[in-house]
Amino acid sequence: MTVYGLMLYTVFMSKIVYKSNRNVCYSCKYHVVWCPKYRRKVLGEDIAARLSTIIREVCQEHEAEVLTLEIMPDHVHLLVECDPQFGIHRLVRLIKGRSSRLLRQEFPALRRKLPTLWTNSYFVSTVGGAPLAVIKQYIENQKGQ
Repeated sequence: MTVYGLMLYTVFMSKIVYKSNRNVCYSCKYHVVWCPKYRRKVLGEDIAARLSTIIREVCQEHEAEVLTLEIMPDHVHLLVECDPQFGIHRLVRLIKGRSSRLLRQEFPALRRKLPTLWTNSYFVSTVGGAPLAVIKQYIENQKGQ
C-alpha cells in the first residue's frame, strides 16, 4: 500500500463506523424523502408522532439505524443506515406500506382525504464516506502499483 493509500485508509477508517453481517462489512447511509399523495399537508402533530414510532419500529425490526428523522406536514426526511444486502428499496417499501395501513386505520380522516397515503415514488441518495474526487483519485493511483 502506498503512503497515499495508507493515509486514505487511516483517515477514513478512523472516522467511519462500519457494521457487518455474516459476510459483508458496510457503512451505507441513505437520505430518503417521500410525500403524501398529491403532496397534501396531512402529517400533523399526532400523525407525525405516530409515523415516527412506526418508522423506528420497522427500522429496528430490520436492523436499520435511524440517524435522523424529520416529518414535515407534506413530506418526510429520513437519514438511515441499512444493510446493503437487505436493500434500501425493501426498507422504504416496508416503511411506507406499514405506515400507510396503520395510519389510515388509526386516523380515519386520512381515508377520507386520500385514496392512498403515499405516492409511489421517493427520493434516495447515498451519503457519508469520502468525497467522490478522493475515491476516484485513490482508484486511479492503484493502476501504477
